[in-house]
Amino acid sequence: MRTKRFKPQYIIIYFVLILYTFYTIYPIFLMVVTSLKSNKEIFSNPSGFPIDVTFSGFETLFRKENYTIYFANSFYVTIMSSVILLGVSLLLAYALSRYTDKLSKFLYFYFLAGMMIPLRLGLLTLNDLLYNLKLIDRLWGIIIIYIAMNIPFTMFILTGFIKMIPNTLEESAFIDGANTWKVLRKVIIPLIKPAIATVIVYNFIPIWNDVYFPLIFIKTKEKRTLMLAVTMFFGQFSTNWNLVFSALTLACVPVLIIYLFGSKYLIKGLLAGAVKG
Repeated sequence: MRTKRFKPQYIIIYFVLILYTFYTIYPIFLMVVTSLKSNKEIFSNPSGFPIDVTFSGFETLFRKENYTIYFANSFYVTIMSSVILLGVSLLLAYALSRYTDKLSKFLYFYFLAGMMIPLRLGLLTLNDLLYNLKLIDRLWGIIIIYIAMNIPFTMFILTGFIKMIPNTLEESAFIDGANTWKVLRKVIIPLIKPAIATVIVYNFIPIWNDVYFPLIFIKTKEKRTLMLAVTMFFGQFSTNWNLVFSALTLACVPVLIIYLFGSKYLIKGLLAGAVKG
């Protein structure tokens, strides 16, 4: 039985990885700890453990600040945007990867151009468009924006993965009597789960954390998203930091859950290009 010899350079590698782990986790730890302090203790003991643990910030969020409504708005916007975005991009990627005519190539590069041109440059046009569609101050207005904004990258990732699937698998399914929808559901989707997890995680985070578009297009208080509501906790002359950090702590929970459940496929998706070929 052969045993692996421990190499001295591994010590340096593990040391660097451990330092980076602490560097990554410390801000999250500091945020959670700060949410358990009073405003006075935050300034007197900013980086230490709380002496008197308080949950007043969390209580205020749910009793006075309509935090549940803001959380539900963000959850609705993020889930609907991610699901519709994935469905549209998947169909688009399948079509562009299997048809190789000039029109398909033109559409492929046309959508790729969306990765280079920021959507925020067309803010005035977006405002006119949502106004004409009567979607100003409505959650579906920003949902449409998020879908359009993230289609190029999602399509690009999914197209690359679908192109790596041999056509012979689909031909075999067609010979057995399957139609295009069944091939997509039974053959394509199971083989590109790492890519799907990658785009879900990649799109979920910026949509959940976005403040820019809700700040511009959402006017009603009850329709604010979570991160937009957090910005309202900052006062002109004073800020309740306990309330801010309590809101941010709860806002991180869905993100951490997505990472925990999608990290396995996310890593596979990121490394697939290096493993193939």
